[in-house]
Amino acid sequence: MIEFTIFYEEQQRILNQLDSSTKRYLYAQINWSERCLLIIGQRGVGKTTMMLQYLQANYYASPKALYISVDNPYFKSISLHEFAVEFEKHGGEVLFIDEVHKYKEWSSHIKSIYDSTALRLIISGSSMIQIHTQEADLSRRVHTYRLANLSFREYLEFKSIATFDSYSLEELFDNHLSIASHVTQSIKPLAHFQAYLNHGAYPFMLQESNQYLLLGVINQILEVDLPYSTNINFSQIDKIKKLVYVLSTTVPLKPNISKLASSIEISRQTLLEYIHYLELGSLINSVNQEARGYGVMSKPDKLLLYNTNLMKAISHNIDRGTQRETFFVNQIKSSLYNQPKLIDDTLLLSSSGDFKLLNHYTVEIGGKNKSFKQIKDQPHSFVVADDIEVGFGAKIPLWLFGFLY
Repeated sequence: MIEFTIFYEEQQRILNQLDSSTKRYLYAQINWSERCLLIIGQRGVGKTTMMLQYLQANYYASPKALYISVDNPYFKSISLHEFAVEFEKHGGEVLFIDEVHKYKEWSSHIKSIYDSTALRLIISGSSMIQIHTQEADLSRRVHTYRLANLSFREYLEFKSIATFDSYSLEELFDNHLSIASHVTQSIKPLAHFQAYLNHGAYPFMLQESNQYLLLGVINQILEVDLPYSTNINFSQIDKIKKLVYVLSTTVPLKPNISKLASSIEISRQTLLEYIHYLELGSLINSVNQEARGYGVMSKPDKLLLYNTNLMKAISHNIDRGTQRETFFVNQIKSSLYNQPKLIDDTLLLSSSGDFKLLNHYTVEIGGKNKSFKQIKDQPHSFVVADDIEVGFGAKIPLWLFGFLY
């Protein structure tokens, strides 16, 4: 017989220590009444805290809801499905399952729980590589939400500097002057922006700006998630680390796949496979050229690290232009994670400027003195400039794209 008292006692201890004063952007976007929802995201972005905040707000001291983490050794000796069935028999209604990817064949157990009980399931998983390999089995049962790293706006709120609303891309382009003017009435955004770029994208980094903590996340993805979830041999991990290092130190990389593969001593096809998994694991972002059609299936046209914090953790030799583009791409893509498309054409490389957004806006990124020369003949074109507080006309501050979510 399962002794649930131990789990409830541990749950209350965790909830009593939980800080619910600040919530991630996704908290308000989730339909928490879904029969089965899965929250995914890179390690350390706040998935567990968000689940516990919902539990605390709606089921504090209630026996109807229970939080479990399946990395608890207890679940080595008992079936997750059996545990859930017994929980329902004891009056349970909502089961929170954390770190689900650490449970072998987790998707089949979730499927069985869904089909054989009336429980609501709220699940989280950090290894998106592992989750991707099994998630298809649950496509008709689970609603998936992806939690991004902190935006610049969230960083300001989590650091108790200031609280602001978020804005859509269209609102930023149409009203950037008034939005930036509103923000700068309260704070000096440039006084905080570099700190965010260096160590502000993860909640766990805000209390202790220790790059070794982030290196631990990177190594966990490369040394544990990749070999466990794919056919990649552990002996190849050093080559993948070399690839990640190259991305952290070069100017924005428009890769010659064959040359890059040769430089790290792997085949072209193997490199494309590694790039795919690194993007699934939120270590890199890829961007493709506009109007390239099905060429998108063969190779990415530009590769960047997932965010600027990773750049700082891996190397101190950071190219400023790469840092700007990395931030911009990260914030655009992150803001649109939960608006899935069959083919994502929201952010593409432009034949004129740097990027084409929403198949409408052309953007050139640079420093405060960046000119409009490269995009002067393009309609709906903008310069996104670093080191300026407030823009004017078609020049927008780079930091303002950190207010998209």
